[in-house]
Amino acid sequence: MNNTRPLAILGAAPAFAEPLYVGRPNIGDRERLMARLNDMLDRRWLTNNGPYVQELERELEKMMSVKHCIAMCNATIALEIAIRALELKGEVIIPSFTFIATAHALQWQEITPVFCDVDPATHNLDPRRIEELITPRTTGIIGVHVWGRPCDTTALAEIAQRHQLKLLFDAAHAFGCTTDGRHIGNFGDVEVFSFHATKFFNAFEGGAVTTNDDALAAKIRLMKNFGFSGYDNVVYIGTNGKMSEASAVMALTSLESMDNFIATNRANHETYVASCADLPGLKLVRYDDSERNNYQYVVVEVNESQTGLSRDELIRVLHAENVIARRYFYPGCHRMEPYRSFFPHARLLLPDTEALADRVLVLPTGTAVNSRDVDSIGDILYSAIANAPAVRTHAERGGK
Repeated sequence: MNNTRPLAILGAAPAFAEPLYVGRPNIGDRERLMARLNDMLDRRWLTNNGPYVQELERELEKMMSVKHCIAMCNATIALEIAIRALELKGEVIIPSFTFIATAHALQWQEITPVFCDVDPATHNLDPRRIEELITPRTTGIIGVHVWGRPCDTTALAEIAQRHQLKLLFDAAHAFGCTTDGRHIGNFGDVEVFSFHATKFFNAFEGGAVTTNDDALAAKIRLMKNFGFSGYDNVVYIGTNGKMSEASAVMALTSLESMDNFIATNRANHETYVASCADLPGLKLVRYDDSERNNYQYVVVEVNESQTGLSRDELIRVLHAENVIARRYFYPGCHRMEPYRSFFPHARLLLPDTEALADRVLVLPTGTAVNSRDVDSIGDILYSAIANAPAVRTHAERGGK
């Protein structure tokens, strides 16, 4: 480690000439992508359950060993359709430590999200806290596989079954991951994936719903296409959740490169582990290497009492160096509108969520980042902590 490296925030030149971003898109084989796009244009079939969407669904069903995979235009619409297909209403228990779409997908349909605290060790919904939140109005639970590390699917399924609740998993982070040797996508009533550009596996923009319930899959397929069953025959209320052929083309191309994306993420993560091993107050979230992971998130918990700098002060240092680190999921859904107005005292019930949102830092990875970049980021963190008093004094003086 180079603890003498001058920091940009103190007047030196930034470490990186071009910014390194969290979530910079992975791009697969461009020739294969363009060949598929040209074929799509030659067919003049751009949407409405085209051959590439059908191929993608078959390939994902095979990969996840799940009966049904229904491709969608994005994960938010997929969540909304899954929620409606499960006939959720009243109240649904979810974590606040998640992307705002998880809560909005409920509130959009006038269903009340009830925020449950997370397990500080896993960052996932804490099963021990759920039952105290169940009321006669509760109809379901949504677990979120944060960082791609699976929820306690067994405990959540047992609670849902005992209280006759529907169980849905937001698997936006967890594509390609397993738990107990089974692919995420096979748990609960349905699971919802995101194929947004910032995910390690992307479809430009897209998502999917997976389920092993034949009747539910048929219902979701109707709902994603305005309720059409055949030509000129609407049999159910629905909306437009269809994935375009262009998105399916990108997804199929990403699928062919997925092992390379994962290998890159894993190598970057291991380099981060080595680079940050001796840094006081920084704890990297680790993955269970006995399971399949996508290693898409390099997550650091910052202990200010040991680093001498807060998480936000470290972010300012990194941004000055053109390392565009991120706070996740700051400040928590319960502190965003309309929820902070609806539930002004929610923070009192969410102490672990509050603490986590104030200390989590996410660092860049993916195919736009290499091991040298990671080592340089490690040097920046080392220098920042070694020079913590100067960094803090500089910030207190307004950065002058």
